Amino acid sequence: MLATAPHRSSRRKRVVILGSTGSIGVQTLEVVRAHPNRFEVLGLACGANCDLLYRQIREFGAPLACVRDIDPSAGDWPAGTERLAYPDGMAEMAGLAEADIVVVATVGDAGFRPTESALRAGNNVALASKEMLVMGGGLFRKLADGSGAAILPIDSEHSAIWQCLVGEPQESIRRLILTASGGPFRTWAMPDIRRATAEEALEHPNWDMGAKITVDSASLLNKGLEIIEAHWLFQVPYKSISVIVHPESIVHSMVEFHDGSIKAQLGVPDMRLPIQYAIGFPERLPQAHAPLDLRTLSQLNFEQPDERRFPLLALARAAGAAGGTAPATLCGADDAATAWFIEGSGRFGAMTDAVQAAMDALPPAPLDHLDTALAAHRRGFEFVRARLADA
Repeated sequence: MLATAPHRSSRRKRVVILGSTGSIGVQTLEVVRAHPNRFEVLGLACGANCDLLYRQIREFGAPLACVRDIDPSAGDWPAGTERLAYPDGMAEMAGLAEADIVVVATVGDAGFRPTESALRAGNNVALASKEMLVMGGGLFRKLADGSGAAILPIDSEHSAIWQCLVGEPQESIRRLILTASGGPFRTWAMPDIRRATAEEALEHPNWDMGAKITVDSASLLNKGLEIIEAHWLFQVPYKSISVIVHPESIVHSMVEFHDGSIKAQLGVPDMRLPIQYAIGFPERLPQAHAPLDLRTLSQLNFEQPDERRFPLLALARAAGAAGGTAPATLCGADDAATAWFIEGSGRFGAMTDAVQAAMDALPPAPLDHLDTALAAHRRGFEFVRARLADA
């Protein structure tokens, strides 16, 4: 469920940030830093960037922390902070009764168990990791509804839809319209896209994001995953969710209502805005970023996405419609393909072909448990890794 009704408290919100050294985690801490009277950090977790994690622990006084890979060159573990074992420590922090909100900004399936733990405990979850709802949307939806926890989107597109829907009845929705920048290859011909390198794919025109998300943006797979995520967040059928390319990234998404009205949320392309809205809700906190100056806008452009040049958008929509383990398989296949692409010298077309091959080869099964989703993710990952091993 999404939070809609105000609930204010005079004390500071206690925040757990999973993936604190990544792009979203760092920007979340920028918001916390800008509002020291509103938030306190309860726990931090990361994969391997010990040097930055230690600095974050010391600055924000986090009493709990968790890291996958310890780097001896980063120095001693900060005094006064309890080190929890990885990965169980992430789930432990996420499920703490004293946590007010858990920011899940991990990559891949690392945030799966912590998200489950938080929702079972009734803790609100601010999701930056699309994979959680894509892989296990129905199961997480059931957990949230059962405990009364809220799943709050950090994605700029879903945050925009959320903001447009506050105060609106569910039955008034005709269509959700997700906007896409189009990525770095928006105007490229298909042969050039297929020959593109990782360096070219990582040159996103508008957003400052991590490498994995930036590559997903280049393929438009991220937009397909957002369709699945929107389906579970807002309980809207797939046929009522559309995508439109908006190169300026000023309109972050829109909602069309049955009376013909369309609401849009506008803002500068800065992830601190949706982060701040999610962790500060129901308050709109003073901005921690540059405001949008309408006087500088000459025009706003919109165009249909070309699914022939970007086939993973249609593939993701098909996976959502197929249901079961299909979206989890897609996430696993994409994790392996993008890792290969970013770390090696392969070409963009080989990456997208491998994801398509995985979906063709691995039919979906019913999704009855979170372990089932994780197993499907592993199958998709291993299939693509094996396919690309000698590419």
